Amino acid sequence: MTDHELLPVTLLTGFLGSGKTTVLNHLLRHLPLTAVVMNEFGEIGLDHQLLEESRGPLALLSGGCVCCQIQGTLAPTLKNLYMARESGKLPPYERIIIETTGIADPAPILNTLLFERWLAARHKLDGVVTTVDAVFGLQQLEDHHEAARQAAVADRLLLTKTDLATPEQLAAIKARLTELNPAAPIIEVRN
Repeated sequence: MTDHELLPVTLLTGFLGSGKTTVLNHLLRHLPLTAVVMNEFGEIGLDHQLLEESRGPLALLSGGCVCCQIQGTLAPTLKNLYMARESGKLPPYERIIIETTGIADPAPILNTLLFERWLAARHKLDGVVTTVDAVFGLQQLEDHHEAARQAAVADRLLLTKTDLATPEQLAAIKARLTELNPAAPIIEVRN
């Protein structure tokens, strides 16, 4: 397969409450032929119920974090989606978005996407998008190493809830994000 034929995969990550599902709903309105793989922590997944209607398939990985306890299910889930797409059992989705739980370390997920041979032969990492709460993000980055890891590996940092933050909070979170990941653009998003 040429690079053009590989299915793009976007990893959407961000700490708890930072707006990942809101961003995902916005993306699905503009990219309707998208397969979504959601990771939910706990026995009963709820985030998928917050998704607006999508024309693409939804795969739910529940019962643990995709980066740790159930990492072994990510590759089979993506393989099953791909095979169902190829056989016509699923709509011909054009891309995949993986939304991680808020406490996920994205490194093992990226490792699976980049180095699992079957996946890498059919998929390409399109990017890592990380949402960061403008009000609570600074404290989250300091208190939770997962939040810092999410920001550090991002290709794009989406600063959410900027309408609720003071100018001082915005300046402080932007400065910290620039320290963690000077290469990623910081994009302020609203609604």
